[in-house]
Amino acid sequence: MKRFLCAFSLLFVLGGSALAAPPAGERGKEPITIKSNELSTDSKSRTATFTGKVTARQGDLTIYADRLVVHYKQEGGDVDRVDAIGNVRIVQGDRLATAREGVYLSAEQKIVLSGDPKVFQGENTVSGKVITYFVNEEKSVVTGGPDGRVEAVIHPKNKAGDGGSKR
Repeated sequence: MKRFLCAFSLLFVLGGSALAAPPAGERGKEPITIKSNELSTDSKSRTATFTGKVTARQGDLTIYADRLVVHYKQEGGDVDRVDAIGNVRIVQGDRLATAREGVYLSAEQKIVLSGDPKVFQGENTVSGKVITYFVNEEKSVVTGGPDGRVEAVIHPKNKAGDGGSKR
């Protein structure tokens, strides 16, 4: 689960600088608090399902979803896959990602946001049909679809004090 939260935190580099965020390795050492209306576990299918207003918080990173399903590997019990389903919001500082679904694939070190995914940082936004973040490569791919293209809205930084005010 810790790696999942760290991986989701890296997604936010899509929106710009991650200077204010602690390094992913440091965040992974912080405790994780998950709150939901219900938790059900199934040892046979190796899943833990958090349902109802799920909030998963680690450090300055918070994930909200209607349901969070953690799939564990058969060997060793490590996290294999995490599905965040319904009203997915990932918040870190002034950065926000929204989608209907988010999936973290541990083996591929990949996060896939789908269902009107959008990443915001301040006034800047990136949206498309699917936003994929490759954790190890620290790169992302935003793809459009037949119903819409990739859209990035980037506002120039405020340059107040750079000129005009000095006389």
